[in-house]
Amino acid sequence: MGTDAKTEASIEAAGRPDTARPERFEDILARLRGLVDRLEGGNLPLEDSLRAFEEGMELCRRGTVILDGAEKKVETLLAAGRTAPFEHEDKAAGDK
Repeated sequence: MGTDAKTEASIEAAGRPDTARPERFEDILARLRGLVDRLEGGNLPLEDSLRAFEEGMELCRRGTVILDGAEKKVETLLAAGRTAPFEHEDKAAGDK
C-alpha cells in the first residue's frame, strides 16, 4: 500500500517511551525534529503523515510536561532562597 515496514515500525516505536529510564527533553526534541524533517520531505503517504503528526503532538505534550516540571523546580528553588551564585558576584563587584 505504499507504506514501507521500516517507516511504520519507526513511527510506532518512537511513540512509546522507554520505561527503563525517564524520558529526556533533548531526546523528545530530537525525535520531533526527525518527524518534522520527514513530514517536510513530502514523501510519506497520507496515512504515515497522519501517524507522524499524531506522534509529534504526543511528543509535544510530553515535552511540555517535562518543561513545566523544570519550571516548577526553578520556582521552588527561587522561593526557598536558593539563587544562582552569580547574584552574589554582581553584588560583590558593585561594592568595589
